[in-house]
Amino acid sequence: MSAVHALKLARATGVRIGIDGDALTLDADAAPPAAVLDMLSRHRAQVLALLRTGSDGWSGEDWWAFFDERAAIAEFDGGLPRGPAETRAFACCLAEWLNRNPVRSPPCRCFRSGGGEYAHDKLLPFGTEPTGHTWLHSRCWPAWCAGRKAEAVAALSTFEIDETRTLP
Repeated sequence: MSAVHALKLARATGVRIGIDGDALTLDADAAPPAAVLDMLSRHRAQVLALLRTGSDGWSGEDWWAFFDERAAIAEFDGGLPRGPAETRAFACCLAEWLNRNPVRSPPCRCFRSGGGEYAHDKLLPFGTEPTGHTWLHSRCWPAWCAGRKAEAVAALSTFEIDETRTLP
């Protein structure tokens, strides 16, 4: 069982869950099943992470909703089987995370190497105007891009979203 599953099961049994500092708050019209309370207790830290809003403005639940929506679109509108639809949804989550978590740097130095502009290797802007640019040498871009993707994968994995994940 995962934190996502525990959260869904708790809500399915009528438990309303909130956050008070580092504690979960539970409210229900009737006593929840002991198994639900046990699951919430075992996965408390991960449930808190799913409910908290990150610096990008989204909570783990928002990321799951985005993932689920993208998978459903690919499956039902695009005609893909569920596995490939979830692979595509994960790629959409990676792109969205990168867009919501831009990196900016001043134009006089390469963000990756720290070097200045050279006649044979100009500094190039990567990014968009609304979020700003990261300045890099063209030779520095592949490693920087791979590092950014690894950051996105790690961030999404905290919400139990990864390339091999299926919806609970």
